[in-house]
Amino acid sequence: MQNRRSFFRRSGLVLTAAALGTATACSRTDGGAGGGSAAGGEGDGDLLTRLQESGTITVGFAGEAPYSFDEGGELTGATVALHREIFGELGIENVEGVNTEWGSLIPGLNAGRFDAISAGMSILPDRCAEAAFSEPEFQYTTALMVPTGNPEGLENMNSFVDSGLTVATMSGAIESDYAAQLGLDSIEVGGPQDGVDAISSGRADAFALTAISLNWLKDNSNIDVEVTESFVAEIDGVKQVGAGGTVFRKEDTSLLDAYNEVLADIVSDEERYLSIVGDFGFTAEELPPADMTAELLCEGDLSSLQ
Repeated sequence: MQNRRSFFRRSGLVLTAAALGTATACSRTDGGAGGGSAAGGEGDGDLLTRLQESGTITVGFAGEAPYSFDEGGELTGATVALHREIFGELGIENVEGVNTEWGSLIPGLNAGRFDAISAGMSILPDRCAEAAFSEPEFQYTTALMVPTGNPEGLENMNSFVDSGLTVATMSGAIESDYAAQLGLDSIEVGGPQDGVDAISSGRADAFALTAISLNWLKDNSNIDVEVTESFVAEIDGVKQVGAGGTVFRKEDTSLLDAYNEVLADIVSDEERYLSIVGDFGFTAEELPPADMTAELLCEGDLSSLQ
């Protein structure tokens, strides 16, 4: 038998033109079913069985590097690499992507436009009320993108409190919640490049996003900015520890359980974990600790994770 991991890497993850077309048609106004396997009509058995029979799963993504993004017509990123490994082990060799606005990911999932969300989405109580999350895949820290030299000396989200300065955050991202809870002067932007543009135009003094995303953006763009040291946001004395996972519909329990079983094997093996996501800038610092579970994060119980 050939090496399973090398086989699934060769089989790859394809981003089809049809899927991209579906994203444009469905992300805002199309009420019909899109590319999701679950949306294609009646089928025998549960979703996991149908996906295994078809050999293809369709995932929604929002184009945030280095988690999941389109590069030269191919879906790539750390979350995507995990999906190559995990769905491949489940016998689902082909993964197709639907590019969707961040705020439309969970609604699109529940509307059947795709079968799962591949975006490294933060596991938060309000999101858990709408969909089911895998166990944590990435532990998050936040950072600030600032003009070169960091003229305002910004260090974290609390640096903006009573400062008269404005922070840009991405619509739907956890940093927007931090800004709201801290009562900051803030603006929301549609995507990472919009955050860079907000800094360069002077509309914002910094752009807050996950550290891994900002460092990837800086290292892979010709922009005159710098990224602060990463930090864990603190609100009312509570550190906002967090993690992201893959998102499924609540009724797709067989698929979620099977996914979590393979994921557990990966996150328990640091060497294997880094062999999958390390090429995208992820390190052992992003490996979730064993006591960080989806259940705790969905309940918002951060006290035991301090």
